[in-house]
Amino acid sequence: MIAVAIDEAADALRDYIRDHTDGITYPVLMDSDHLLTELYAISNVPTVLLIDESDTIVQPNWNAYATDTFKDFTGIDSGDQLDAIRRWVIDGETLMTADDARGAVDDLTDEEEQARLHFRLAVHLRNAGDTTGSERNFDRACQLAPNDWTIRRASLPLRGGDPFGPEFFELLAEFDEAGRPYHGVNHSGLPTAP
Repeated sequence: MIAVAIDEAADALRDYIRDHTDGITYPVLMDSDHLLTELYAISNVPTVLLIDESDTIVQPNWNAYATDTFKDFTGIDSGDQLDAIRRWVIDGETLMTADDARGAVDDLTDEEEQARLHFRLAVHLRNAGDTTGSERNFDRACQLAPNDWTIRRASLPLRGGDPFGPEFFELLAEFDEAGRPYHGVNHSGLPTAP
């Protein structure tokens, strides 16, 4: 098991890991360039992918949780999800067939790809000290992909906002109003493969 934080705040990530050492016993990597979100078409976090020893994705983009911390918010029971992961690890039982897994998640749309490019440009300009250019590109990225949390929420702290403050709750309200779109597989009932 490997966790990847889509973040650039290494100190905050280290503090989080240190404060949760009783539960985090696996490597945590940091992808400050958001390459993983582009490679696997991830637009919501957290997202889990199950990849076997042959580098085959057996379960693409799946909104899964290790605890029930967010159960009231998401309606997702972590116990059912953990059981499904255990069945895969122990018995090789997957949630879908290999053919279904291959076509389960659509590629990013042209707008989503453009949003990712504007986001990366905004981060680059921010790091180079060009606040005006950075803000313009963050705005454009958010317009192109309004329900992409890897862009909208990730941009909040980069723009001086609080990722758990009022702006987050505005984003959440928009997300709820849009029907909570998820770029991935939603296994609410966790069916098993035939």
